[in-house]
Amino acid sequence: MISKILIANRGEIALRIIRACKELGIKTVAVYSEADKNSLHLEFADEAICIGKAASADSYLNISSIISAAEITDSDAIHPGYGFLAENPYFAEVCESCGIKFIGPSAEHIRLMGDKVQGKITMAKAGVPLIPGSNGNIKSKEEALKIAKKMGYPLIIKAKAGGGGKGMRICHSDVRLVSALYTAQSEAQASFGDSEVYIEKFLEKPRHIEIQIAADNYGNAIYLGERDCSIQRRHQKIIEEAPSPFVDKQLREKLGEICVNAIKGINYTSVGTIEFLLDEQNNFYFMEMNTRIQVEHTVTEEITGIDLLKLQILIAGGEKLKIKQSDICIKGSAIECRINAEDPEKNFLPNPGKINFCYIPGGKDVRVDTHIYSGYSIPPYYDSLLAKVITKGPTRRKALKVMDRALSELIIEPIKTTTHLCKKVINNPDFKRGNYNTSFLDIFLSNQE
Repeated sequence: MISKILIANRGEIALRIIRACKELGIKTVAVYSEADKNSLHLEFADEAICIGKAASADSYLNISSIISAAEITDSDAIHPGYGFLAENPYFAEVCESCGIKFIGPSAEHIRLMGDKVQGKITMAKAGVPLIPGSNGNIKSKEEALKIAKKMGYPLIIKAKAGGGGKGMRICHSDVRLVSALYTAQSEAQASFGDSEVYIEKFLEKPRHIEIQIAADNYGNAIYLGERDCSIQRRHQKIIEEAPSPFVDKQLREKLGEICVNAIKGINYTSVGTIEFLLDEQNNFYFMEMNTRIQVEHTVTEEITGIDLLKLQILIAGGEKLKIKQSDICIKGSAIECRINAEDPEKNFLPNPGKINFCYIPGGKDVRVDTHIYSGYSIPPYYDSLLAKVITKGPTRRKALKVMDRALSELIIEPIKTTTHLCKKVINNPDFKRGNYNTSFLDIFLSNQE
C-alpha cells in the first residue's frame, strides 16, 4: 500500500487529492512554485516543498525538481493530477525508474493514447467506430487537398499530440485548408513540441460525450456512465453534466461495453476517459482517450457515489476493483460549472489579481472544489480555473435550480469571472430542454453581442 504521495500539481486538484489521501490514511507532500507560496494546498498537506520559480517550466514542469522533492521527502508515489505532467510518458518512466509509483497508467499507455493517430488505430482494432479521416500525419498541402477532394468539406485539422483545442482548425474551403495547415502545424510545434497533424471529417453539430472507465491490474474493468461536455468555447469545456440528457440507457450500455472491451484489449490500468462525438442519429465516433483524472470527474462522483480519486490511488497501490459493473447505479443528475478568472465581455481576457472578498456557496446538494479565499492573489502564470461549482438533484431540472441558486451566492470580488455567463447558459430555454451541441456556446455568445 502507498504510504506517502507527492502531489505534482497545484490549485483545486491538489486540494482534491489531499482530501482523498487523508481519508485513505496516506501522508501528502505539496509542491509549489514561488508564485504559489500562499496557496491553500500547502496548508492542508503534511509537508510542503518549493520546486522552483513562477514559470511552469521552472516548477510544475520541472521533472528533476519534482523527483528530487519526492526523494527528499521519502514519497513512494507521485500523483500528477491533470494538466502539467499528467500525460507525459517520460515523466511516468522517470518515476518508475526511481522506484516511485506514478499514479496513473503505464508510460506505454500514456504514449499510445497521447499520440492521437496511434490512439485511433488502436481503438479501431478494438472495434470502436472512428470519424473518417487521414491515415496519419499530413506532410504537404497537396496531400491535404487530395484528402479534401475525396471526403468533402467541412474538415478539421488536429494536432497529433494535441489537447485543449491547440493545433486545431476547421476548414470549409481549399484556401482555408492550406493556410490552416501551416498555422496548425506551427501551433502544434509550439504547444507540444510536435508539428504533426492529421485531418478528420468535421461533424457539424455533434454532442461531446465521454465515458468514465476504471481498470485494475487483474483484468477487471468497469464504466461509470457518461458525461456531456458539449458546452465549450474553442474546444475548452465550461459546463459539464452527468448523465447526458441525450443518452438513453440502451446507448449508455452500448458505449460503456465498447469502452470496457477496448481498455481490456490493451491491458489498460487506472482511471481514464474515452471521448466520443455523437450525431443527431445516435451515431458515435471515437475522438480521443484521456489517461488521467478529468477536471469534470466530480459529476460522475455525484451520480454514482464513487470517489474516483480514491479509486485511482487504490488501483495504483495494487488493489483489485471491489466494484462490479452491476454495482454501478446512476442516481439523479449533476451539473458542473467552471469558474474561470476571465472576462467574457472582453473576449475572455484573463483577469488575475487579488481577491478582496470571496464567498463560497453551500447548502444541500452543492459542492464547490476550489483553492481560493479572501485575500488570495491569483497568479498570471497558470490556468485561469478558480473553482468548480457542482450541484445535484433527483432530476436534471432540480439540479439546475440548485445551480442557479449556487451561482447567485458565489462572490469573487473584484475579479471578473465566468460566473454570470454560466448562469445565463443554464437559464437558456434550449439548454434547459437539453437541446444543445458543441456549437451552442459560440452561437449563444454571438447572440449576446
